[in-house]
Amino acid sequence: MDIGLLSVSMNVYSTKRIADEAENRGHYIELIDHTKCSVKLGSGKPKVYYLNEDITNAFDAIIPRIGAKVTKHGVAIVKQLEMNGVFSTAHSIGITRARNKVRTLQILSRKHIPIPETLFSINPDDIEEQIELLGGPPVIIKLQEGTQGLGVILAESKKSAKSIIDTFYKMDTSILIQKFIEESNGEDIRIFVVGQKIVASMKRSSDVEDFRSNVHRGGSTETIVPTPKEQHMALGATKHLGLGVAGVDIIRSRKGPLLIEVNASPGLQGIEAATGVNIAKEIILFVEKNVPRKR
Repeated sequence: MDIGLLSVSMNVYSTKRIADEAENRGHYIELIDHTKCSVKLGSGKPKVYYLNEDITNAFDAIIPRIGAKVTKHGVAIVKQLEMNGVFSTAHSIGITRARNKVRTLQILSRKHIPIPETLFSINPDDIEEQIELLGGPPVIIKLQEGTQGLGVILAESKKSAKSIIDTFYKMDTSILIQKFIEESNGEDIRIFVVGQKIVASMKRSSDVEDFRSNVHRGGSTETIVPTPKEQHMALGATKHLGLGVAGVDIIRSRKGPLLIEVNASPGLQGIEAATGVNIAKEIILFVEKNVPRKR
């Protein structure tokens, strides 16, 4: 089959791994830089162009790897291809939901999936009250659309929390505030879901001087088997957000596991190295299952 791989560069580890596995399975796969795509609407059927080439009907399936900085444009390209009948490993609405942390947590909370105590506001006049609603400091302050551990700050005192939150409010930056789960001890669990199946899981531990466990921030990894409840949470979150491929992050607290984030374009390098699982192949198998092969 013909597959469009929406990514900005083949030099990205995850992008190259997916392309290699698609070719190993006998498929034609082409890198499509979604930042260089255009959509034409109006008279006639809507069309998608890539570098002035009409790719509206060029692919049987697409695998979106949309960067955070171009989410809106990337999602618009995915949406148009979906509307033209192209299968996508991640629904456009799922990418939008997962990229916004507040929207993700709102959906998961409604579906009764446990999450940390969370507050979001744009009111700079009652910051102390906001902090107290979470039980006081320390608190975690997050950019609503940060990735790879960026835009995540630990405020250990009320004074520092007020200063950081006030600064973000004055910059008109969307944030959320969460209760700090000290007992998680700088560790979290990444569960990789493909087609409503858990294909790999790892525990990530932070550097001794950093509370964030993200591998991109220097954390270490090891393979684990999630508990039945953690597996149920990961599969439920992926389904409710509308994603075919997702990385689900969970921390363990005294009250049980808490889901903190869902990534619609999860990286493969850390988890493939930690677990030895060929996740790129699992993604291609998922595409094959959903798109009939041409004769």
